[in-house]
Amino acid sequence: MIMHRFIISILLLGIALGVSARKPPRVHHAVRVNADVKIDGKLDDIAWQNAPVAKDFYQLEPNPGEPASFNTHVKIIYDDEAIYIGAMMYDPEPEKILRQLSARDRRENSAWFGVAIDPYRNSQLGFSFNVTSAGVQQDMLLSNQGEDLNWNAVWESQVSFTEEGWIAELKIPYSAIRFPQTEVQSWGFQLAREIRRTRENSFWNEVVPTVDGFMTQFGQLEGIRDIEPPVRLSFTPFMIAYADVASPQGQASSNEFYYNAGMDVKYGINDAFTLDMTLIPDFGQVQSDNTVLNLSPFEVFFEENRQFFTEGIELFDKGGLFYSRRIGGAPVNRRSVDLNLQDDERIIDDPAVTRLYNASKVSGRTKGGLGIGVLNAIGAPTDLIIENSEGRQRAVNTSPLTNYNVLVFDQSLRANSSITFTNTSVLRSGSTYDANVSGLAIDIKDPSQSYAIQGTWNVSQIYGEEVDLLVGDDRYHTLLQTTIVVRDENTDLVD
Repeated sequence: MIMHRFIISILLLGIALGVSARKPPRVHHAVRVNADVKIDGKLDDIAWQNAPVAKDFYQLEPNPGEPASFNTHVKIIYDDEAIYIGAMMYDPEPEKILRQLSARDRRENSAWFGVAIDPYRNSQLGFSFNVTSAGVQQDMLLSNQGEDLNWNAVWESQVSFTEEGWIAELKIPYSAIRFPQTEVQSWGFQLAREIRRTRENSFWNEVVPTVDGFMTQFGQLEGIRDIEPPVRLSFTPFMIAYADVASPQGQASSNEFYYNAGMDVKYGINDAFTLDMTLIPDFGQVQSDNTVLNLSPFEVFFEENRQFFTEGIELFDKGGLFYSRRIGGAPVNRRSVDLNLQDDERIIDDPAVTRLYNASKVSGRTKGGLGIGVLNAIGAPTDLIIENSEGRQRAVNTSPLTNYNVLVFDQSLRANSSITFTNTSVLRSGSTYDANVSGLAIDIKDPSQSYAIQGTWNVSQIYGEEVDLLVGDDRYHTLLQTTIVVRDENTDLVD
């Protein structure tokens, strides 16, 4: 069966008679230091003395464009190993600073300070490092698709309190970010602060809520030169053991023990591209999904929590066609296969998810703004085990050997515009159906980020012996759908 789907969307942002002028981005200069920097949250090291100060933040909430209520002074220094950020958050009532302790990546009811970096200044991929007044770290990837909190890096931070407010000191190693291999660096750069008790959010480079794109409103960080991207190579072998103890009412208890071993590899091919590989992966440590009672004919969408699949997710998700949770998901034939159970037979093992033999991917973006993503994964065959009263067992295949592949090309254009081609395919052994989807997406914006035209064109193909038997000669279906969405930025109403 072949399905052709054409979807055209036109999105008009900011219905206005004219385009307001935007302020030029602010520029701050970092200073190279040779002295040691102790990350203790005090900013009393000699290295900080001659660094210029970034200040005069602008509110985003509650009063966009107004000066921040309290002063924030930030200094940036660097050496051959890392970049350092020292921030003094002034507060006339430091005893009222909220500082609730929380888990990593959660701010909860605390004040916080953060820095965001766009090393390639293309508004496509940024790195954000935040620390709360309770000392809790939060790091994330930034992209046009939003924030990815599943990303984690290794960096240092400390906070302290004074009679004038509170201090945050950060050390971000170069191994935690990607940046071009050039003599002189010029990064997109943003500083942020929240005064939690008043819910005031402010930024060093003004963020205008009626302008599309957060990273398009970054300032610039200059002055960093003669630094080298470090070798990015890591091996993570693992071994996991499981013990299942079951005591059904009225039946004898059963104990089952099993283990798994494998390895994860991450290698920085160059300053922009990264290779990720996982052999016999086990995601038993990943947070479980919430139980959802779904009475609709549509499947439930679950967020991706497996770290292997979160690397480069901003690129693979660009076309809106790739759903990584299908890889290693429920067996494709689990509910449709004919078990032909006899009266004396029972199911003793019914795997709810498929295992993966391996998975690998390459992701990154060239200096010319071309993002490339390639992902391939091989799923192991899955069998349901049936046993009769005499102890004889037989296996029924619920998912065959499967190969998943994703290919993405995303060319960034001027004014934060882009054109994206995505292809996803699933190939299964045997008669179970295969599938292929190709899509082209465009996103063209004007320089003021006030207007945009977006369009998508997708072709979906399903083929295989089972599909031929089901549909016979009726194999071609075409759907033409046009949707026009008009957004009024002043009211956030959609018609």
